[in-house]
Amino acid sequence: MADWNSDERLLAHVVGSADRAGLEVILIGNAAAVLHGAPVTTQDLDFFFRETPRNLQKLAVMAQELDVIITQPALPASNVRRLVGLPVDVDLLSHLSGGLRFESVRSRAVVKRVGAQAVCVASLDDLILTKRAAGRPKDLLVLPALENTRRVLAALEETDDAPPDQS
Repeated sequence: MADWNSDERLLAHVVGSADRAGLEVILIGNAAAVLHGAPVTTQDLDFFFRETPRNLQKLAVMAQELDVIITQPALPASNVRRLVGLPVDVDLLSHLSGGLRFESVRSRAVVKRVGAQAVCVASLDDLILTKRAAGRPKDLLVLPALENTRRVLAALEETDDAPPDQS
């Protein structure tokens, strides 16, 4: 078993495994919010993926490489595939609260670097929308932090776009 003494190393390894399996994933949830700079914590990794027969085969390849098992919590109605056997749970969701489609989330996603690994990360706006739509107490509790992060990032962007001071 690898030495997973870094959350970033684990994230990069999981995303790298998905890439090698050919499975396109988008990081969502609080781990995505952290990469946007939000002051939140998380105890798992959540990804959005398209659930197709081919992608489920790719997920099996990914699980084999990671030496984990795939479970489906809350059967029979679950849209979650969970990879069990890593230091944290890794959930792959095929549907998001708020009805967002994979293609639309991907079109607004940004790429962040985690070590040498490129990670596709859902936009902060999409994270806020899905947490609000989910309406779970734990999601509603982080909304103020996410909204404040969005305001700070917007203000910083405005500062970067402002013309230089001519004085």
